[in-house]
Amino acid sequence: MKLTTKGRYAVMAMVDLATCVDDKPVALSDIADRQEISQSYLEQLFAKLRRCGLLDSVRGPGGGYMLSRPAAEIRISDIILAADEPLKATRCHTGSPQGCIGNRGRCLTHDLWEELSQQVHLYLSSVTLDDVVNKRIIGTAGRFNAQPAAPSIETPQAATLVGGSVAERV
Repeated sequence: MKLTTKGRYAVMAMVDLATCVDDKPVALSDIADRQEISQSYLEQLFAKLRRCGLLDSVRGPGGGYMLSRPAAEIRISDIILAADEPLKATRCHTGSPQGCIGNRGRCLTHDLWEELSQQVHLYLSSVTLDDVVNKRIIGTAGRFNAQPAAPSIETPQAATLVGGSVAERV
């Protein structure tokens, strides 16, 4: 996946901005300090986000940046795409006659990576800034930190944890 710090930092900064509820512009230096991101790097990112209509800027004393619309209307995929981050896992360009490999063909795993890219895009399109701010992201990462339950002695079959769910072994 080609999601670099550019896309991650853009999302982090936009979430930070979405947490400011007083409807006043927020100084870029404040976001940079809170998120520990270079202010000059954020300036470049925010210029792209503003050009794509995700941010409004206010000049002068007390100026800064504001979301251009409610956080519930801004999808994470919009932010990543505005930061010029492609949501693709293939090494070739979509629709390119070049293909993935030198003979202009597609690599054996092309469809796998293309489908992964589509799933990532669908997921990020289903999540808004408001979802992130209000912690409505359903994650599975925490489940793997806990110890799996021991198989029950009452059943003759043992259970194993597979991909976050319990599967029976016979």
